[in-house]
Amino acid sequence: MKKKSILIAVLASIVFLGNLNAQDWPQYMGPDRNSISPQKNILRVWPEKGPDVLWSVDVGIGYGGPVVKDGKVYLLDRDDEVGDKMRCFDLNSGEELWKFEYTAAGSVMFPGSRSVPIVDENYVYSCGPYGDLYCIDIKTHKAVWNVNVWTDFGGEEIPRWAITQSPLIYGDLLIIASQAPEAGVVAYDKLTGDVKWKTPSLGPTGYVSPIITKIDGNDHLVMITASSGGRGEDPVPGFVVGLDPMSGEKIWEFDNWLCRIPVPSAVDAGDNKLLIVGGYELGALMIQVEKQADGTYGTKELFRTEEFGDQTKTPLFYDGYFYAEFGTNSTRDGLTCMNMDGEIMWKTKRDPDFNKGSMIIADGLILATDGAKSLYLIEPDPTTFKLLASAELLTKQEGEEGGGRFGTQNWAPIALADGKLLIRDQSKMLCVKVQNN
Repeated sequence: MKKKSILIAVLASIVFLGNLNAQDWPQYMGPDRNSISPQKNILRVWPEKGPDVLWSVDVGIGYGGPVVKDGKVYLLDRDDEVGDKMRCFDLNSGEELWKFEYTAAGSVMFPGSRSVPIVDENYVYSCGPYGDLYCIDIKTHKAVWNVNVWTDFGGEEIPRWAITQSPLIYGDLLIIASQAPEAGVVAYDKLTGDVKWKTPSLGPTGYVSPIITKIDGNDHLVMITASSGGRGEDPVPGFVVGLDPMSGEKIWEFDNWLCRIPVPSAVDAGDNKLLIVGGYELGALMIQVEKQADGTYGTKELFRTEEFGDQTKTPLFYDGYFYAEFGTNSTRDGLTCMNMDGEIMWKTKRDPDFNKGSMIIADGLILATDGAKSLYLIEPDPTTFKLLASAELLTKQEGEEGGGRFGTQNWAPIALADGKLLIRDQSKMLCVKVQNN
């Protein structure tokens, strides 16, 4: 029966992926949840003023990124005094086509939106910073079901930086890391919102979204938890956990990851290897997942380094090398390249500076925001930083309505669809042409 269930899930996933336009960016980190786009014919030379900005729209303060499907852009925007609002725009014109709003007032440090939605054939799903998980019909623009991933499982005081979860679709399941006292990861029936499985708490609450990786050719759902212990105290390590995505059953765990505020998801580095990164000078960890003689799985540490990491984004993995923006509260190593053995190949430091921006690989090129004002076009090369072009596209907005003290923080994940790159800061979302006609 279990084999039949797994086969059904795999077939369902194939159908879902098969229905996606190759130009879509339907979820957090793109079609394969790894920030790699299948698009070709990306511009390799930019005009002096930079690539054309096709349109821009006003958005609220926040860090939630967009997704794109069938020529429509979906963004979970927010007004802290009122609540969350799912907004839908036309990709070509920027015209707002519809919006769905619900009450969820409140504010935390670094206020505003947080997560990236996911969209399939008929529905868009999103989780707000106060745990409100909604399924919205993209044809009727009405809610089909909604739950709260925090309070439904014993959560009381909201985490310091709120709920930062980008949902994952696996077959007929919508999977999200509740990280509440009574549930670590939860799988819902994506059509009804019924809970299909949930795990116990897996460890202290962090800000990591789950990801599917391949272990011995099989799908494992990987989740990372925070370490605990205040400043000046001996830390209690967090966990990296592999789950069966159909049942939530724990398959393996690694119990020595030290990061009190983890945000990036795990990176599938192939050959049953996973790269785990964190900010706050905590660096990176490579682990190996191994099948034991008795058929169970174990883990071992391959290396650990403080010379590579990323505070808010999952690193890119391309042609056997990792690329990340390693800017933290006290370390500004800029864009950094590391090989599979943990050897640092190069760092840009502050020339140019990269700090909490976002990156996408497309057509053998890196499109990167720097976390502030600029967009960069980079050729990935382990021997040196190869800058092809850059453009300052964002300008500091004055006053609270323009982002206030947060300036032009463009920390949100970017999205690429149909040759158009979507970038947002604290007041605007831009659509930039990055593909030849």
